[in-house]
Amino acid sequence: MTGPTEQKPSILIVDDDEVYRNRLARAFVDRGYDVRTGSDFDTAVAAAQGDSPEYASVDLKMPGKSGLELVKALHEIDPATKIVVLTGYGSIATAIDAVRLGATYYLSKPADADDIIGAFARGESPPLEPSPAGDEYKAPSLARAEWEHINRVLSDSGGNISEAARRLGIHRRSLQRKLQKYPPSK
Repeated sequence: MTGPTEQKPSILIVDDDEVYRNRLARAFVDRGYDVRTGSDFDTAVAAAQGDSPEYASVDLKMPGKSGLELVKALHEIDPATKIVVLTGYGSIATAIDAVRLGATYYLSKPADADDIIGAFARGESPPLEPSPAGDEYKAPSLARAEWEHINRVLSDSGGNISEAARRLGIHRRSLQRKLQKYPPSK
Protein backbone atom coordinates (compact mmCIF):
# COMPACT_ATOMS: atom_id res chain seq x y z
CA MET A 1 0.00 0.00 0.00
CA THR A 2 1.54 3.24 -1.09
CA GLY A 3 0.38 6.59 0.20
CA PRO A 4 0.04 9.69 -1.91
CA THR A 5 3.37 11.21 -2.89
CA GLU A 6 4.12 14.39 -1.05
CA GLN A 7 4.69 17.40 -3.30
CA LYS A 8 7.84 19.32 -2.42
CA PRO A 9 7.67 23.11 -2.77
CA SER A 10 9.86 24.25 -5.68
CA ILE A 11 12.37 27.09 -5.56
CA LEU A 12 14.56 28.70 -8.21
CA ILE A 13 17.82 30.16 -6.88
CA VAL A 14 19.49 32.66 -9.20
CA ASP A 15 22.89 34.11 -8.30
CA ASP A 16 26.06 34.65 -10.32
CA ASP A 17 28.20 33.68 -7.28
CA GLU A 18 28.51 29.90 -7.75
CA VAL A 19 29.62 29.14 -4.18
CA TYR A 20 26.78 31.13 -2.62
CA ARG A 21 24.23 29.68 -5.08
CA ASN A 22 25.32 26.09 -4.34
CA ARG A 23 25.32 26.70 -0.58
CA LEU A 24 21.76 28.05 -0.72
CA ALA A 25 20.68 25.16 -2.96
CA ARG A 26 22.02 22.58 -0.47
CA ALA A 27 20.32 24.38 2.42
CA PHE A 28 16.95 24.37 0.62
CA VAL A 29 17.31 20.69 -0.37
CA ASP A 30 17.96 19.93 3.32
CA ARG A 31 14.70 21.74 4.15
CA GLY A 32 12.70 19.61 1.71
CA TYR A 33 12.50 21.89 -1.34
CA ASP A 34 12.73 20.87 -5.00
CA VAL A 35 15.62 23.16 -6.03
CA ARG A 36 16.57 24.56 -9.43
CA THR A 37 19.42 27.00 -9.94
CA GLY A 38 20.51 29.57 -12.48
CA SER A 39 23.53 31.81 -12.83
CA ASP A 40 22.00 34.54 -15.01
CA PHE A 41 18.84 35.87 -16.63
CA ASP A 42 18.77 33.40 -19.53
CA THR A 43 19.26 30.21 -17.49
CA ALA A 44 16.69 31.37 -14.94
CA VAL A 45 14.04 32.18 -17.56
CA ALA A 46 14.65 28.84 -19.30
CA ALA A 47 14.22 26.98 -15.99
CA ALA A 48 11.04 28.92 -15.12
CA GLN A 49 9.50 28.37 -18.56
CA GLY A 50 10.13 24.62 -18.29
CA ASP A 51 8.37 24.34 -14.93
CA SER A 52 7.40 27.51 -13.07
CA PRO A 53 8.66 27.45 -9.46
CA GLU A 54 6.52 28.35 -6.47
CA TYR A 55 9.35 30.45 -5.03
CA ALA A 56 12.38 32.26 -6.43
CA SER A 57 15.43 33.87 -4.84
CA VAL A 58 16.98 36.38 -7.26
CA ASP A 59 20.28 38.28 -6.98
CA LEU A 60 19.92 41.93 -8.00
CA LYS A 61 23.38 42.38 -9.56
CA MET A 62 24.24 39.83 -12.25
CA PRO A 63 26.20 40.01 -15.48
CA GLY A 64 23.96 40.83 -18.41
CA LYS A 65 20.37 41.60 -17.51
CA SER A 66 19.74 42.66 -13.90
CA GLY A 67 17.76 40.92 -11.22
CA LEU A 68 15.00 43.53 -11.60
CA GLU A 69 14.56 42.49 -15.24
CA LEU A 70 14.46 38.86 -14.10
CA VAL A 71 11.81 39.64 -11.47
CA LYS A 72 9.65 41.16 -14.21
CA ALA A 73 10.19 38.16 -16.52
CA LEU A 74 9.45 35.60 -13.78
CA HIS A 75 6.31 37.52 -12.79
CA GLU A 76 5.16 37.50 -16.45
CA ILE A 77 5.78 33.73 -16.71
CA ASP A 78 3.78 33.00 -13.53
CA PRO A 79 2.32 35.79 -11.37
CA ALA A 80 1.85 33.28 -8.52
CA THR A 81 5.63 32.79 -8.09
CA LYS A 82 6.79 34.42 -4.86
CA ILE A 83 10.10 36.20 -5.45
CA VAL A 84 12.65 37.46 -2.92
CA VAL A 85 15.35 39.78 -4.25
CA LEU A 86 18.82 39.56 -2.64
CA THR A 87 21.51 42.18 -2.95
CA GLY A 88 24.64 43.52 -1.36
CA TYR A 89 23.55 47.04 -2.39
CA GLY A 90 20.39 47.50 -0.34
CA SER A 91 18.37 50.67 -0.79
CA ILE A 92 14.78 51.74 -0.42
CA ALA A 93 14.64 52.81 -4.09
CA THR A 94 15.62 49.40 -5.48
CA ALA A 95 13.36 47.66 -2.94
CA ILE A 96 10.41 49.70 -4.21
CA ASP A 97 11.37 48.92 -7.82
CA ALA A 98 11.60 45.20 -7.05
CA VAL A 99 8.20 45.13 -5.30
CA ARG A 100 6.56 47.12 -8.12
CA LEU A 101 7.88 44.58 -10.63
CA GLY A 102 6.44 41.66 -8.70
CA ALA A 103 8.90 40.74 -5.93
CA THR A 104 7.40 39.56 -2.66
CA TYR A 105 10.21 40.86 -0.47
CA TYR A 106 13.74 42.28 -0.52
CA LEU A 107 16.76 41.17 1.58
CA SER A 108 20.33 42.38 1.91
CA LYS A 109 23.14 39.87 1.57
CA PRO A 110 24.37 37.81 3.19
CA ALA A 111 21.08 36.00 3.67
CA ASP A 112 20.74 32.31 4.48
CA ALA A 113 17.90 29.89 3.69
CA ASP A 114 16.09 30.68 6.95
CA ASP A 115 16.19 34.42 6.18
CA ILE A 116 14.75 33.77 2.73
CA ILE A 117 12.01 31.46 4.04
CA GLY A 118 11.15 34.13 6.64
CA ALA A 119 11.00 36.76 3.89
CA PHE A 120 8.52 34.66 1.93
CA ALA A 121 6.37 34.45 5.07
CA ARG A 122 6.66 38.20 5.79
CA GLY A 123 6.04 39.00 2.14
CA GLU A 124 2.35 38.24 2.43
CA SER A 125 1.87 41.99 2.82
CA PRO A 126 4.02 44.63 1.12
CA PRO A 127 7.11 45.38 3.25
CA LEU A 128 6.77 49.17 3.18
CA GLU A 129 3.14 49.36 4.33
CA PRO A 130 2.07 49.64 7.98
CA SER A 131 2.09 46.29 9.75
CA PRO A 132 -1.21 44.61 10.70
CA ALA A 133 -0.57 45.59 14.33
CA GLY A 134 -1.19 49.20 13.30
CA ASP A 135 2.41 50.45 13.52
CA GLU A 136 2.92 53.39 11.21
CA TYR A 137 5.62 53.40 8.55
CA LYS A 138 8.49 55.56 9.78
CA ALA A 139 10.50 57.55 7.27
CA PRO A 140 14.22 56.74 7.26
CA SER A 141 16.58 59.18 8.93
CA LEU A 142 18.34 61.74 6.77
CA ALA A 143 21.65 59.89 7.25
CA ARG A 144 20.02 56.61 6.14
CA ALA A 145 18.45 58.27 3.09
CA GLU A 146 21.85 59.75 2.15
CA TRP A 147 23.55 56.36 2.56
CA GLU A 148 20.90 54.66 0.37
CA HIS A 149 21.17 57.37 -2.30
CA ILE A 150 24.95 57.06 -2.40
CA ASN A 151 24.73 53.28 -2.78
CA ARG A 152 22.11 53.59 -5.52
CA VAL A 153 24.30 56.04 -7.49
CA LEU A 154 27.33 53.78 -6.94
CA SER A 155 25.31 50.80 -8.19
CA ASP A 156 24.12 52.79 -11.24
CA SER A 157 27.77 53.68 -11.91
CA GLY A 158 28.72 50.02 -12.09
CA GLY A 159 30.69 50.25 -8.82
CA ASN A 160 33.01 52.92 -10.24
CA ILE A 161 33.87 55.24 -7.31
CA SER A 162 35.17 58.07 -9.53
CA GLU A 163 32.07 58.06 -11.72
CA ALA A 164 29.74 57.90 -8.71
CA ALA A 165 31.58 60.82 -7.07
CA ARG A 166 31.24 62.84 -10.27
CA ARG A 167 27.49 62.11 -10.46
CA LEU A 168 27.05 63.03 -6.78
CA GLY A 169 29.11 66.21 -7.15
CA ILE A 170 31.52 65.31 -4.33
CA HIS A 171 35.22 64.53 -4.16
CA ARG A 172 36.19 60.89 -4.70
CA ARG A 173 37.96 60.68 -1.31
CA SER A 174 34.87 62.05 0.46
CA LEU A 175 32.78 59.37 -1.20
CA GLN A 176 35.26 56.68 -0.14
CA ARG A 177 35.05 57.86 3.48
CA LYS A 178 31.24 57.79 3.39
CA LEU A 179 31.27 54.27 1.92
CA GLN A 180 33.53 52.99 4.71
CA LYS A 181 30.87 53.82 7.30
CA TYR A 182 28.23 51.29 8.26
CA PRO A 183 24.69 52.10 7.14
CA PRO A 184 22.89 54.24 9.72
CA SER A 185 20.04 52.58 11.57
CA LYS A 186 16.59 53.24 10.19
